[in-house]
Amino acid sequence: MVKKETSRVLDLNPPSLPKRHHIILKFLISFLLLGLAFRLFVSDSLSFFTSSIVEAPPPLVEETNVVIEPPLPATSAGDLLSVNESKTIPNEEISMSFNASNGECDLFVGDWVPDPSAPVYTNSSCRDIEAHQNCMKNGRPDSGYLYWRWNPRSCELPRFDPEKFLDLMKNKWWAFIGDSISRNHVQSFLCILSQVEQAVEVYHDEQYKSKRWHFPSHNFTLSVIWSPFLLKADIFEDINGVSSEETQLHLDKLDKTWTDQYENFDYAVIAGGKWFLKTAIYHENGTVTGCHSCLGKNLTEMSFEYAYRRALKSILDFMMGSGRKAFVFLRTTTPDHFENGEWFSGGTCNRTGPFKEGEVDIKDVDAEMRGIEMEEFEKASIVGAKNGVTLKLLDTTRMSMLRPDGHPGPYRQFQPFAKDKNAKVQNDCLHWCLPGPIDSWNDILMEMVIREAH
Repeated sequence: MVKKETSRVLDLNPPSLPKRHHIILKFLISFLLLGLAFRLFVSDSLSFFTSSIVEAPPPLVEETNVVIEPPLPATSAGDLLSVNESKTIPNEEISMSFNASNGECDLFVGDWVPDPSAPVYTNSSCRDIEAHQNCMKNGRPDSGYLYWRWNPRSCELPRFDPEKFLDLMKNKWWAFIGDSISRNHVQSFLCILSQVEQAVEVYHDEQYKSKRWHFPSHNFTLSVIWSPFLLKADIFEDINGVSSEETQLHLDKLDKTWTDQYENFDYAVIAGGKWFLKTAIYHENGTVTGCHSCLGKNLTEMSFEYAYRRALKSILDFMMGSGRKAFVFLRTTTPDHFENGEWFSGGTCNRTGPFKEGEVDIKDVDAEMRGIEMEEFEKASIVGAKNGVTLKLLDTTRMSMLRPDGHPGPYRQFQPFAKDKNAKVQNDCLHWCLPGPIDSWNDILMEMVIREAH
């Protein structure tokens, strides 16, 4: 049985071999088979182990370090600490946020950021837009300039709330006093308010430059007073800005067009500046003292800086000392964006998006004007505080400088290229399309009023 069994198992033993040789041969074959099996096992194990090292994916912790946004949910105390560290706010930002919560952040230090929401009003929903600023109706083909909002860097700036504003201003009177930019500003103001209540025009002057409106449901009055110098001035200029003779400007006399009404005003927004760059003959104490930019006249040349500082001091002295404790805003100068010329020499403004920080520098003349405004504002603020008059700086210069895309350009006229695509037309790179960037001035204006009320 054993032999038969053995021969069946090995099937390699010749029958003639002696029994002793048979046993030795069996032992050798068994040893060889065992060695071969061991070698194959070790080789496969090493191959598997090596391939595991090469092909294994990187540890999960390394992937987590790369991914910053959004943070992974915390699953342990250690994870929670890691998430908090990735969201740490620098000390200066904490300080800015703290100041913002106290209403101390600077509303004028910020950036224009994309805003997909539609403007509060359109040229269809507001009937108070003047033709020269009605860019959409006049055929401006792009609309990207409408979808930006001013974003202060250290606090939130809410949208102007017309319903809240009118409720706050029951039985009050606001006046915007200045040049055509002030009229541009008040149109934006009107358009926003008209979404709650339509104003009733109750007065206009012969040239429709000064107007007054009334909001019956709130007994709120709004005026715009055209007084480009805020001083007494004899002006000889047509609607396109062309003068037939030099302006006669009285540096020591305020314009009664607004001073005679001033005692009625609860709030006043004043602005000027640009008109002081124009040619003008200066009068003081009833006599001609000089002239700015007069060619061919035997008059002492005087700088616009002198005239503007003299004017601003007189204006603010009157407002701070008049006895009328109005809330006064001094709006800083508005930069233009003419390129390749000026308004009278073919200058254009064809850009379709805002400038970023560092892409544009303020012009020397605007820097000079704003410097004068800041200095006179500081002096007047001291006097106003003693007399119980609130004086605030509406410092829109920088935020406006970053918006070359917000002007009518050639679309100050109706369909300027309808007959000739290459027509040469006068561009407006100073005033603002409505709706447009100037609407953000009113967001800031309301926020300043709310802060003062608190």
